[in-house]
Amino acid sequence: MNKEKKYYKVGIYLRLSNEDKDKISKDETSESIKNQRNMLIDYINKHSELILTQEYCDEDLSGAGTFRPEFERLIKDCENHKLDIVLCKSQSRFSRDMEIVERYINNKFKEWNVRFIGLADNADTANTGNKKSRQINGLVNEWFLEDVSNNIRSAFNAKMKNGEFISPFAPFGFEISKKNNNKLIIDPIASEIVKEIFNLYLNGFGFTKIAKYLNDKNIPSPSLYKYQKGCKLNIISNRPREQIKWNAGAIKRILTNEIYLGNLVQGKRTTISYKNHKIINKPEDKWIRRENMHEAIIDKETFTKVQIALKERTKPMKVKGIVHNFSGKVFCEECGCYMRKKNSSKYEYLVCSNNKDDYNDCINKSSIRYDVLEKIILDEINKKIRKYFDEKLLILERKNNKNSNLLNKIKILESQKQNVENQLKKIKKYFKKIYEDKVDGIITKKQFKNLIEEYNKNEIIYNKQIKSIKNELNFYQKKENIIKKPKDFHKYQEFKKLNRIIIEDFIEKIYIGKINNNIRNIQIKWKFNKF
Repeated sequence: MNKEKKYYKVGIYLRLSNEDKDKISKDETSESIKNQRNMLIDYINKHSELILTQEYCDEDLSGAGTFRPEFERLIKDCENHKLDIVLCKSQSRFSRDMEIVERYINNKFKEWNVRFIGLADNADTANTGNKKSRQINGLVNEWFLEDVSNNIRSAFNAKMKNGEFISPFAPFGFEISKKNNNKLIIDPIASEIVKEIFNLYLNGFGFTKIAKYLNDKNIPSPSLYKYQKGCKLNIISNRPREQIKWNAGAIKRILTNEIYLGNLVQGKRTTISYKNHKIINKPEDKWIRRENMHEAIIDKETFTKVQIALKERTKPMKVKGIVHNFSGKVFCEECGCYMRKKNSSKYEYLVCSNNKDDYNDCINKSSIRYDVLEKIILDEINKKIRKYFDEKLLILERKNNKNSNLLNKIKILESQKQNVENQLKKIKKYFKKIYEDKVDGIITKKQFKNLIEEYNKNEIIYNKQIKSIKNELNFYQKKENIIKKPKDFHKYQEFKKLNRIIIEDFIEKIYIGKINNNIRNIQIKWKFNKF
């Protein structure tokens, strides 16, 4: 230090670790911080040459690294020569990271002519004789950090192995139980959207088509839905939260997530170390999987069908965005290659993919008309239905399941409508409040104008959602009345038209042979052994 100085500018640094538990609420000042401050102020008062210039306080932050806003401000002030002394309760309050201690206390502070004093452990850079003891303390603090990190990892691993959900936010379709924050429960509204996504995919919709369908119906994306429910989820996006829409990636993540089966698959990623927070993916054999840990949204049969379809499907047609009924199901009997779809001005065809681009590698040269194959397959499926159909059992199952599902769907939609209406009421109250703030001069005219524009956008979004929900409610309420009539049960005895779900339910593969003497062999591999 410059001994000619009569007064020294002092900055005190206070830190409360996120492990400290002496606060009742986040807004309260911890007793630990109060005690640190009292100790440092008392020291300054006993030394007349010291003048308190700045106070820096980081609460609920670890001593590892420099991911601390007040710490960063302290370092900048030291570099800009605004401080002569940095005063802490101990060296560990400044940092437990040996690399940080060496960089600043033992190097940069000397370069910037800043003295560091730690009262509790007698750390003082003005005393050249205690450098080794400070370095030893630094190593001990470093070992402490490593032990804490290992203990936390072990605790998390134990929780995951016990089937406890450890993420602070529940996946779309679930909520975290208020009774047990390591347990998932079904969100009655979002879970219906998840079911609809699975049904749409089995109906032949691709990822993009499903996303467009949900956006057209003004169904809020997962992040917007959580935000509307009051969940403080940080979203990194260059768009306002209200403008974040459903996309293909979100649909794919839902369709492939085992959590909807009732399974927990955790520990997929980790950080390199307690000092290096870069996230890396772990190999699948290191994942922690526990089955049947919460109530399932999707039954195992439906989930399995979707996973098979994900592997078998070809890319959606560019124009319509949907997958054709036979996609990934029809193969050439002669060479085993898949049959691809072709269009002419009049008809659609399926032809062996081994015969394209002037390569004639397969003896199966003739195409088969798409509509002809559809009729053949539909007839064969209806033959099987007539053979195994049990009318009494079918009527009983349809009556119980359909009425239950429809009533549940109507109940969910009514709840969803009420939720959106409540949000609309909130923003109307908010509008009244900001108008009063403008009148009272609390906010400027420009601020009021910006807030009004945001309010109008939100009001339009919520009104569209309400309209969409009302239309859907009307549809299902009419359907409920229709399904009560016994005469409608005859439609389950025979399929009139083929669709993707019917093919997925009944057929594993279809093999098309070559034409021989005007006869073509078509072999169907059924999904059921009795067929």
